[in-house]
Amino acid sequence: MDILANLERVQVQMTAAARRAGRDPAEVTLVAVTKTQPLAALQAAYRAGVRHFGENRVEEGGPKRVEFATWLAQGGAGEPPTWHMIGHVQHRKAGAALQFDLIHSVDSIRLLSEINKEAVKCNRIIDCLLQMYIAREETKYGLSENELYELLLHPDMHLMNNIRICGMMGMATYSDDMASVRKEFNSLASLYRKIKEQHFSGQDYFNTLSMGMSHDWQAAVEEGSTMVRLGTAIFGERTYQKNQ
Repeated sequence: MDILANLERVQVQMTAAARRAGRDPAEVTLVAVTKTQPLAALQAAYRAGVRHFGENRVEEGGPKRVEFATWLAQGGAGEPPTWHMIGHVQHRKAGAALQFDLIHSVDSIRLLSEINKEAVKCNRIIDCLLQMYIAREETKYGLSENELYELLLHPDMHLMNNIRICGMMGMATYSDDMASVRKEFNSLASLYRKIKEQHFSGQDYFNTLSMGMSHDWQAAVEEGSTMVRLGTAIFGERTYQKNQ
């Protein structure tokens, strides 16, 4: 597992994908997905320049974040990374999700309300993305377009003073049919631009379109993604412990 070489390869591919779309590669943020990865892997990625880490589970990500912060403090290695919660968040775990700097997976007004309630308790503003359902897979979470509008127009939204909606996230169908995957990304990008114009015009913080994973991220960049979530492309295939 040569993390540095993998990151260098990703950066070359990132530049090429962005330029194919007439974009600046600097517009795209790389989130290294560290699910099941040991501290040493995170350290190697950090030394190679990674400053965004993503976790799928609150239970794993919380302790890992603390462990990494301890390592940074002891070594004086540099600025702390930004931590992303990219996995599904249960309502009862909304408080624990506040350990992360950006929550990608808000898919209901109920979850948004729970996050806001917990944020009020600690006097914080929590950055969130609205997760959209764009795949042809029932196992994936997310809002439909109708549900998105219902959420944005919900009467409780004006009470969410401790929430900042910074953009949208989506997961495409896991498929080798890149033409179909690209259509899903294109559809989400179009909706993102429409929502930005209709509901967040002039709000500079609404600037994140999180789409693209290790198997499809180059197509996502070409279709307008501003944030990609890569695990295998950086760390190699995951190994799972028996209790995971």
